[in-house]
Amino acid sequence: MSNALTRIALPANEPIKGYRKGSPERDALSRAVADLKGREVEAPLVIGGKEVRTGDVAPMKSPHDHGLKLGVFHRARSGEVLMAIDAARSAAREWAATPWEQRLSVFLKAAELLAVKHRYLVNAATMLGQSKNAFQAEIDSACELIDFLRFNPWYATQVYQDQPASPVGMFNRVEYRPLEGFVFAVTPFNFTSIAGNLPTAPAMMGNTVVWKPASSAVYSAHFLMQVLQEAGLPDGVINLVPGSGAAVGDPVLKSPDLAGIHFTGSTSTFQAMWRTVGGNIERYRSYPRIVGETGGKDFIFVHPSADAAAVACAAVRGAFEYQGQKCSAASRMYVPKSLWPKVRDLMQAQMATIAMGDPTLYETFMGAVIDQAAYTSIKGYIDYAKAASDATVVAGGGCDDRLGWFVEPTVIETTNPRFKTMEEEIFGPVLTVFPYDDLALDQTLEVLQTTSPYALTGAIFATDRLVISRLTEALTNAAGNFYINDKPTGAVVGQQPFGGARASGTNDKAGSYLNLLRWVSARAIKETYVPPTDYRYPYMGD
Repeated sequence: MSNALTRIALPANEPIKGYRKGSPERDALSRAVADLKGREVEAPLVIGGKEVRTGDVAPMKSPHDHGLKLGVFHRARSGEVLMAIDAARSAAREWAATPWEQRLSVFLKAAELLAVKHRYLVNAATMLGQSKNAFQAEIDSACELIDFLRFNPWYATQVYQDQPASPVGMFNRVEYRPLEGFVFAVTPFNFTSIAGNLPTAPAMMGNTVVWKPASSAVYSAHFLMQVLQEAGLPDGVINLVPGSGAAVGDPVLKSPDLAGIHFTGSTSTFQAMWRTVGGNIERYRSYPRIVGETGGKDFIFVHPSADAAAVACAAVRGAFEYQGQKCSAASRMYVPKSLWPKVRDLMQAQMATIAMGDPTLYETFMGAVIDQAAYTSIKGYIDYAKAASDATVVAGGGCDDRLGWFVEPTVIETTNPRFKTMEEEIFGPVLTVFPYDDLALDQTLEVLQTTSPYALTGAIFATDRLVISRLTEALTNAAGNFYINDKPTGAVVGQQPFGGARASGTNDKAGSYLNLLRWVSARAIKETYVPPTDYRYPYMGD
């Protein structure tokens, strides 16, 4: 047992590599992509540290190339899920008793392995399996995940150091225990960093985890699990069980040992899980902690004083980077009629130069959307707009599924502020713009507030400081991450803790100590040095 008050230094954000032509990182990434393209991977379950092959396999596909075979993954069934729960229970006592310095060292080492040894492998897997270009993969599966693995240990020490006062004669302290049971981590396809953060954040605080990755992102999850094991993660602390939502989720949500859910995904799935937990509440050992981020209908609001060029760039980047498949992606924009023609022309000029195709080619800005279901859904919204009398497609609108699931970056202009694509989450490269009357600013703000049930991210553009102050106040509850003269995407760990409220989730702020607090159960301890020996108080005397 350590007798030192160990400290973890405040980390710096991982520098983003540029991948310029002729750079060593570009050569290394190209080699990693070629290596993965040249071999198919068989991804097993990992339960109690052991590889488990069920024989029920599904293909791992590349969204931008129907002909590229990445491999297969084994799907968990209820029996394997129960094995994973048992493995988590078996590992829980020893992991909780492990000194926090030793626990956190596992994840600090994993960060170093990602930064130095496996950066290009995990980036290449994210590019091929999730159709991200080199830059999008770098800021996700390298930099953001490394930041999570370095900053969360530092935040953990801040939690542990928060201690109560001790008056003379007593010693007060608080222990931050892991939850009593296991945590269920359900991770999405769109960010490898989220897939890495959701199971590891609870594990850092002493919890054991059952991890279900999205079926469309098992490829990168497979390599992440290998990195964690190489970093020294003990058997059973994180158990990887890909599979269908029902096959994995049903036995997990029935388990009396379910202590928490760490979720990123669709609103409907999260609400269904919460409903199931509520229906099972009597069977649980304790009330499960439910932490979720569920998407958004993210906005850009433009004031007449805004810089049109800055608005256009923010809209293009915010709406179309990674094909609009970010929970924070700009999906609706309100622009004054006086400024819209200039913003529209600038956007059209920029969009005309966007290269869409194979993300492993370095000139590519946009790859493909994740799968056929996403392609069909997004195309349906675009077709709806094309047929509508109160909307016009002013840029893009093309869709092609012959080689991969490609959807052009699309801008829809509407005269109806409650047009379907202004209200519903699309999760694709579609931005709908409502040009508002310059004199109707207050009314338009009210429409913005009441159009969508979500409140994840939002941005305002203005150069008038009084206007910026006014808009910031008016939109207090409209977004958990709020941007001034910047696109509504790109939150950085340690700089902008991420999460939203309303239908966007529980706003427990990934990338901050606030999230880690959800994975501990505090025990307050009071020790009295000289206990009283007479029950009577002074007021009872003469």
